[in-house]
Amino acid sequence: MTPQELKNSILQLAIQGKLVEQRPEEGTAEELYKQIQTEKQALIKAGKIKKEKPLPEITEEEIPFEIPESWKWVRVANIWAILNGDRGKNYPAKSTLSHCGIPFISALNLDGKTVINDDNLLCLSEAQYDRLGNGKLQQGDVVVCIRGSLGKHGRFPFEKGAIASSLVIMRSQLVLPILDDFLMLYLDAPLFFSEIKKYDNGTAQPNLAAKSFEQFLFPLPPLAEQKRIVAKIEELLPLIDRYEKAWTRLEDFNKRFPGDMQKSILQMAIQGKLVEQRLEEGTGEELYRQIQAEKQALIKAGKIKKEKPLPEIIEDEIPFEVPESWKWVRLSAVTDMLSGFAFKSENFKTVGKYRLLRGINLGVNDVRWKETVYVDTVSDRVRDYRLTSGDVLLGLDRPWISEGTRVAIFDEEEKETYLVQRVLRIKGFSGVTSSFVARLLQSSLLKDPLGGETTGISVPHISPNQVGSIVVPLPPLAEQKRIVARLEELLPLCERLK
Repeated sequence: MTPQELKNSILQLAIQGKLVEQRPEEGTAEELYKQIQTEKQALIKAGKIKKEKPLPEITEEEIPFEIPESWKWVRVANIWAILNGDRGKNYPAKSTLSHCGIPFISALNLDGKTVINDDNLLCLSEAQYDRLGNGKLQQGDVVVCIRGSLGKHGRFPFEKGAIASSLVIMRSQLVLPILDDFLMLYLDAPLFFSEIKKYDNGTAQPNLAAKSFEQFLFPLPPLAEQKRIVAKIEELLPLIDRYEKAWTRLEDFNKRFPGDMQKSILQMAIQGKLVEQRLEEGTGEELYRQIQAEKQALIKAGKIKKEKPLPEIIEDEIPFEVPESWKWVRLSAVTDMLSGFAFKSENFKTVGKYRLLRGINLGVNDVRWKETVYVDTVSDRVRDYRLTSGDVLLGLDRPWISEGTRVAIFDEEEKETYLVQRVLRIKGFSGVTSSFVARLLQSSLLKDPLGGETTGISVPHISPNQVGSIVVPLPPLAEQKRIVARLEELLPLCERLK
């Protein structure tokens, strides 16, 4: 149950007469109602308030729920005067209002408790206020929105003011101390909003006629019981607040838990803690030497270019301990990297023979074919940029988004696809699997050694050299495969938790 659902439930119990017990010595709402009507008649006779048109009788079909026998169903206007704002020629234009003068209240100033005196509070001049025929506020009035944010409400705390045309005033004109605190509970309760729904005549904008508002049903308890209900709610509200804080923390934890669990599992994987090490599978050092021999052969055959010597890995660069059978290496020492080709955007088409993969097509662990572009021809020098199944792709522009690192494995060879600049293709040499490389890049290893550093102002990006220089752990090939298999079992469980 959400905090709001709990609060609604308690408020509904309050206005149904189920929150505190009934006491015969406190009288009945019928007796209170008669006192109210007697006082109103005296005020009408004295010319202090106007005589109202009779309100329709409450029918059995209208009554939404049972209330105690000592209570009485009435209409809102049986108790409070409902006063509209001035909608005539004297209504002030917004451009004529200022932040100094007599408060002019709109829905922006209502918070469910009181009228807020803040930067949104606009004011009338004395002359503008004097010209108004209706909608003048008195201290203690309750203000309710009947257009737009239906039901938004607050008490007016100042000596005088006026309301915008989207509001009405609820005013007690009686000497008898009818408790407005109980009214404020009613205005927060589900019954009030069900009455709004019943009478809302708006289409594009929610709208409620003041005459309809007058007819809202109100469950009237004896005065002493109203006071006890309000006191009980004031006892419970701090508990609801504590529940809300605990619930919010739990919700935040539940939202973060799947992602945190994924990060934790990936971290265990690249630290060698997810699967056991097996002596018969060899070592990372042996694998590294095989890769270097393979690279030398490819360089000799002219298939790859000779690289500049990579700097030695120093102790400060190693972020954590790994098993003795593993080896720390720079990523470019065990993979071949290629940044995409600078295709001319004027040649892009929405349909065509050759598909292009751009940074926009990279998600977290997937390729998203949205806003896909094509070209009709590619030159011989572009052929090296054709993607093949198993290529690891890393977005260099905005490499980190809220869900993680923009990295994926390409596996859609049925459509001939070429790599566009700002995306990096990474191919592992023999003994380095694409899946393991992708998992390394999804871990914190890529971001942390770079400190989240990017270049570029309008579009932050990282360079291929930055990626190639990061230090990564190299396990034996068989262990890489077992790590990836284990991750493929566990990470979908985290996704299901989301």
